[in-house]
Order: sequence, then C-alpha cells, then structure tokens
Amino acid sequence: MERRLIVMRHAKSPHDNSTSDHQRPLSERGLKEAQEIAERLVQLGWSPRQVISSDALRTRQTWEAMAPFFEHTPEVLFAESFYLAGVDAIHDALSEIPDEISDVLLLGHNPGWQSAISYYCGEHHRLTTANAALLHATADSWQDVSGAGSFELVQLLRPRQI
Repeated sequence: MERRLIVMRHAKSPHDNSTSDHQRPLSERGLKEAQEIAERLVQLGWSPRQVISSDALRTRQTWEAMAPFFEHTPEVLFAESFYLAGVDAIHDALSEIPDEISDVLLLGHNPGWQSAISYYCGEHHRLTTANAALLHATADSWQDVSGAGSFELVQLLRPRQI
C-alpha cells in the first residue's frame, strides 16, 4: 500500500517574550503561509486522512488555517509529546496509525522535524517555517516504514516558492 507522509513545520510566529514559547501565536504572515501550503497540497492531491500535531498554540493555529482547504476533514490529534519532539515521538505516533490510513500529516517544530526528514529519507534538508516535506513509501503497514531511509522525498514545499 502507498504511504504518504507530510512532515510540516508550523507557520511563522513572532518571537514575543511576553508569552511562553508554547503559547506563541502565528503572525499574519504565518496564517497566509499555512493557507498557501494547504492550497498547494490540495492541488498536488496530498490530502491527509490523519493529522498529528504538537499541542502548541502555533501548531494548532497552523492546522486551523489549513483545515478549510481539505475536502474531507481528517481525524486530528494534538499531542503534547510532539512539542519540541523528534524522530522517537514520530516513530511512536506512526506505529499507532491504523494501516488503512495512507496519508498522514505531522505538524511540529524544529530541530526535530528537520532531523526526522533527514532520518526518513536519508537526505538533509533545511526546514523553515511553513515548509512541508512530502515523503512517499510503499509498505503494508506504518510499522514497516518506521526505519531510517524508509521514505523517498517527493517534494519540499516552501511558501516563497509556490
């Protein structure tokens, strides 16, 4: 079965010392970029059936800006374990996804998300805000694609290049 994984970093947020890092909201630019990425994902036919996101405010707002663009509303889980997490948290999350779901969006933070892309596709790519890496694999289960180099990078979406 085809497995498509979208690893996306949250959209732009201001560095405001008046709130905690976990509670930083998106900027206006961030809202616009999240919408641009969602629109491009739809154009490319990459519509997630499952979304797992950090529970930070900026990741929640990134998903809220994106959600209206998808025809089918996917199941969404806001996971505390994804806040500033990396490959281990992603591995744990992927192992819980039902095998009948083929398209998944993971929404989180750097440096973990950038490291995860390197781990899963074996190539280093810089992941700035609102960037989305489109990864593809063929496997019977999500467990089968949890190892290093198990995905192919199909495309890296960057708002400024859309």
